Amino acid sequence: MTDKITSFVVSLFGAWAGTLLGKYMIVFIISLLPVLELRGGLLAATMLGLPMWQSYALCLLGNILPIPFILWLINPLFRHMRNLPLIGKFVIWCEKKAESKKDKIEKLKYIGLFLFVGIPLPGTGAWTGCLIAALLNLDKKKSLLAAILGVVMAGIIMLILSYGILGSVI
Repeated sequence: MTDKITSFVVSLFGAWAGTLLGKYMIVFIISLLPVLELRGGLLAATMLGLPMWQSYALCLLGNILPIPFILWLINPLFRHMRNLPLIGKFVIWCEKKAESKKDKIEKLKYIGLFLFVGIPLPGTGAWTGCLIAALLNLDKKKSLLAAILGVVMAGIIMLILSYGILGSVI
């Protein structure tokens, strides 16, 4: 599913995919996005024929960049947005999604957050993991470290899949 969404997002950028800088911008932007994150960024890098290590570094940066903002700002932002007509429903949906997955983190706390972010499965990743950590009021500095290490682990796993197994197929 991630590969289909990634292909669609890459196609949205059209002419950007024709230049080297444009390709790197696409990969970086995809890595910033919830749901796709680093996984989608590395798949896009493979599709666009970009070198492995530069793509890995760019995807790490793109996926790590939102983490502090989520951890420190999401609770006050959600409190404010919950009362807005259209956005309030989206906030409630996000909170319910995080609530449904919180047991995976709640028991093991920071190790659970690390594993949740680091094992690239559907519905996991830095965005969801940090949202859950924020909603559980986990220590922000420890959560930041666990999430960053999880992104590094997910990146290594996705490098093997994208440039190893899948790289030989694409």
